[in-house]
Amino acid sequence: MGPLPIYDNHIHMSPSGRNVEALLEFKAAGGTGLTLVTLPYKEVQICGGEDFVTSYGITLDLADKARERTGLEINVAVGPYPVLLLPLAERLGAEKAEGAMLRGMDDAARLVAEGKASAIGEIGRPHFDVSQDVLDSSHRILRRGMEHAKELDCPVIIHCESGSLETNRYLSETARSVGLDPGLVVKHFSPPLVLPDETFGVMPSIPASKSYLAEAIGKGTRRFMMETDYIDDLDKPGAVMSINTVPKKVHSMLASGKMSEEFVHHICKELPDSLYHR
Repeated sequence: MGPLPIYDNHIHMSPSGRNVEALLEFKAAGGTGLTLVTLPYKEVQICGGEDFVTSYGITLDLADKARERTGLEINVAVGPYPVLLLPLAERLGAEKAEGAMLRGMDDAARLVAEGKASAIGEIGRPHFDVSQDVLDSSHRILRRGMEHAKELDCPVIIHCESGSLETNRYLSETARSVGLDPGLVVKHFSPPLVLPDETFGVMPSIPASKSYLAEAIGKGTRRFMMETDYIDDLDKPGAVMSINTVPKKVHSMLASGKMSEEFVHHICKELPDSLYHR
């Protein structure tokens, strides 16, 4: 079966954080691969649509440096972070802000088309209550991202509220409406909703907490991924989860018999290979 794969499906790196040193810790704990997701950087102020590509360039540079120093498998996701719509609207007005986000989406898709990134994300809608106008705009922006994903046959990584049956149903229906396979829609920070009648075909990416993993595994499913959402902020060490959480949880659950090596190979190798077309 080969060496044990251990994959974290949602990690951030920051130029002002630990970046490569954090990934070396992940590797030392047993990690073999990850999805590196772009996030607003202190080094780039997003004032208009043209600024997103600068931000994405930082993500790609960090990925290149990390691959060189760690040898880890790194799949990169780039996209306009949904919450940025709000400060852009304050600066530019609602219509131009939406246009800026759409340009950011188009540039993300171009990087996937060029083979520089593997996915579009994290995109979606703010994870807190917003006005209906902001919500409607967010949905149009998300739809553009899904349209690109359909054309590129690539995943979209979704940032939105924590998640519910209604959230998954909406994401699935929106994907299907543009011809995108809901299996390419990755619900970041998903609760342990993993059964077909809970996901509606969407791929859950679950925080690697003991309770969430136990609940997901207890449902007898083999179709979910694990993540930490590590944010690489020196002011918040270990947030959202420590960089070595997924390897530690995998080894612990293997030792206790709650996971088998076959199960680990499936969720840490077969699923990401299929999702990111490795």
